[in-house]
Amino acid sequence: MGVPEISNRPESAPEASGRARHRAGRPAWSRRGILVALGAAVPALALTGCGEAADAAEGAGSTASDGTGAGARAKAQARTPTVTVSPADGTRKADFTNPVEVSVTDGALSTVKVSGNDGSTLAGSFNDDRTRWTSTGNPYSGTKYTVTAKAEGAAEHTATFVTKSPGETFVGYFTPEANSTSGVGMPVSINFTKAVTDRAAVEKAITVTAEPAVEVVGHWFGDRRLDFRPARYWAAGTKITLSLRLKDVEGTDGVYGVQSKDLTFHIGRRQVSTVDLAKKTMTVERDGSTLASYPVSGGAAEHTTWSGIMVISERFKETRMESSTVGLGDEYDIADVPHAQRLTTSGTFIHGNYWASASVFGGSNTSHGCVGLHDTKGANDGSVPGYRFYESSMLGDVVVVENSGERTVEASNGLNGWNLSWADWQAGSAL
Repeated sequence: MGVPEISNRPESAPEASGRARHRAGRPAWSRRGILVALGAAVPALALTGCGEAADAAEGAGSTASDGTGAGARAKAQARTPTVTVSPADGTRKADFTNPVEVSVTDGALSTVKVSGNDGSTLAGSFNDDRTRWTSTGNPYSGTKYTVTAKAEGAAEHTATFVTKSPGETFVGYFTPEANSTSGVGMPVSINFTKAVTDRAAVEKAITVTAEPAVEVVGHWFGDRRLDFRPARYWAAGTKITLSLRLKDVEGTDGVYGVQSKDLTFHIGRRQVSTVDLAKKTMTVERDGSTLASYPVSGGAAEHTTWSGIMVISERFKETRMESSTVGLGDEYDIADVPHAQRLTTSGTFIHGNYWASASVFGGSNTSHGCVGLHDTKGANDGSVPGYRFYESSMLGDVVVVENSGERTVEASNGLNGWNLSWADWQAGSAL
């Protein structure tokens, strides 16, 4: 095959050696030389192509590195934190038996506040990385709550929800009255309007504290009554605080408490009166000294007076007493018994007596179970024992009956838990 003539060498071609000089006027390059030259050019082109591909790959590699490193971080930082509240925003009948939770994705919580339309607020705490906040306690029933949460780098998030109201409720009626002053024997007694099956939950929601401090323990009398007392009588001058945190406490299945309040009352002077029915006398001791001694009359042999420690729980300047109300038929009905002070729920009183002769008091036991002192009709004669003892007494004072010939009164019969030993009292706690 012929080779085209090349009249001029490229400027880049090397000088031919003497051996390579052409003969007979032929060009110095042969076909083989051209092929060699052409073949030598291919790798050069390939190298040039590989160099461009390498440059492209290097550039692509740099882009990929940015996508998984700084670029990804930049994208993550560019994401907006999303705050979620449970119960969800707008819920109308939210559960009140679970805590409130606030969580965030793609960020961290800086502040959370949960406030109710009743003026209350819910405290809470964050987890370690501040992606979740949980309320310490549960929200109250029947309350509208507003949640305001702020995540770092995001606008404030607001949500509202309303908790449902409980179906059935119970309350506790307490003794003594708030801000009152009582004797040293007065327990804190709470009577519930519904039977309590979860005694531990209810007792845990009630605390009684004293100043000066003393251990105070609760004791259940059945499923509707819970009393609190210390090991010994309260010290004179003690300030007592009753804290009720019964709201939304489930006392029994589906029945919830409604009270959340603090109350205080005080203990006055120490007065303990001891009735000795063998001697038919009562000695009144006040703050370590004898205040008075009175002749009395107790229950007759067929109607003996309870013995033991009793606490004055009601006081009446005058009251009606009917035997039928205590299971004694129609033996008596006195419309105006003077200076009557209740000692038991079953009907034992210490009271004035104007219908018996003065010689009965200190001489014989003739009553139907009460302790009587000489008195006059109308309850206005300040010279007689019935009047004087009544005037010196207050709710919560202690009356101890000895030598009556009767067994000790039940601790639940009135405010008379002092008849239980401290160990037996503690055993009646649900905690």
